[in-house]
Amino acid sequence: MTVESTAARKPRRSAGTKSTAGKTTTARKSQGADPELVQLLTPEGKRVKNAEYDKYVAGITPEELRGLYRDMVLTRRFDAEATSLQRQGELGLWASLLGQEAAQIGSGRATREDDYVFPTYREHGVAWCRGVDPTNLLGMFRGVNNGGWDPNSNNFQLYTIVIGSQTLHATGYAMGIAKDGADSAVVAYFGDGASSQGDVAESFTFSAVYNAPVVFFCQNNQWAISEPTEKQTRVPLYQRAQGFGFPGVRVDGNDVLACLAVTKWALERARGGEGPTLVEAYTYRMGAHTTSDDPTRYRGDEERQAWEAKDPILRLRRHLEASNHADEGFFAELEGESEALGKRVREAVRAMPDPDHFAIFENVYADGHALVDEERAQFAAYQASFADVEGGH
Repeated sequence: MTVESTAARKPRRSAGTKSTAGKTTTARKSQGADPELVQLLTPEGKRVKNAEYDKYVAGITPEELRGLYRDMVLTRRFDAEATSLQRQGELGLWASLLGQEAAQIGSGRATREDDYVFPTYREHGVAWCRGVDPTNLLGMFRGVNNGGWDPNSNNFQLYTIVIGSQTLHATGYAMGIAKDGADSAVVAYFGDGASSQGDVAESFTFSAVYNAPVVFFCQNNQWAISEPTEKQTRVPLYQRAQGFGFPGVRVDGNDVLACLAVTKWALERARGGEGPTLVEAYTYRMGAHTTSDDPTRYRGDEERQAWEAKDPILRLRRHLEASNHADEGFFAELEGESEALGKRVREAVRAMPDPDHFAIFENVYADGHALVDEERAQFAAYQASFADVEGGH
């Protein structure tokens, strides 16, 4: 399997575009690049200077660049394997990150071990950076557990299905660590669709008023399922921060170096007591919203092909090759590692045990509850009825 086969187009402003779903591709093509977009690597892999953010990646070594490339390649391989497993009936659903690897790896590698991350359900690359075993991400989508990992082991919360609610959790946690006097920070991930939720607006309000050390990292992949961003906002999303009294910045979400630098800057602000920041990583969702979605019903091939020409992985590979920071031996070895990862993931999923049917009643109340006891007994009787049928009674 080829490990670098997708995503990205030069960004454009989302403000003011009014179009039906059928006209979206034409409207997007006509818009130019955003002059406020932070970019350190062009789609061709050329390093460009940025007076404000260069210092956050100035000391990056060739080994670290290869590490970022490896992170993105292996994250994509894992994601592709999970999609295949769902198509083969091994998972109930899967939310692919295809095309968003740079945003996730760049921001994820900017965090420190003592920072705390609150994801949605698509942050597989961030989970990788936080040291969560990728096989643990699949238990929930297979229906055998409610998450699969201890959030406090990696300071990485469980996936959140309710759209936007994790931003409130992140804000509350950030307010708490600030009161405790910690110098760590919090990152809350969400998408452009979640930016329309009231929970996100409330999070912005509370974080601003209480000067909470939180970075709101919005992966604007331009499609909230079938709704394009321009049907949700009249201004670029990062500009919303101005109304709440804290800074916002738009970064090229297909540029792993820029995402790394901007997130480091935002986290530095948070740890230094300067409060929240909104980072809008302008990227593209190459695949479906989830495997239950058919994106061909609401967007055309032309738009996707334009973004495929600016693939985030290919962009860094071009830079590595042009800078003589990686040779064919490195890429060949990584190809073998990615195949081994895919095999391990597939075997692990198929070996997952069935869940304990009664685990659903655990940890509902701290001290137990009579109603839960009654429901547990009713469920036990229901389960026993199947045994009676199988036994011929």
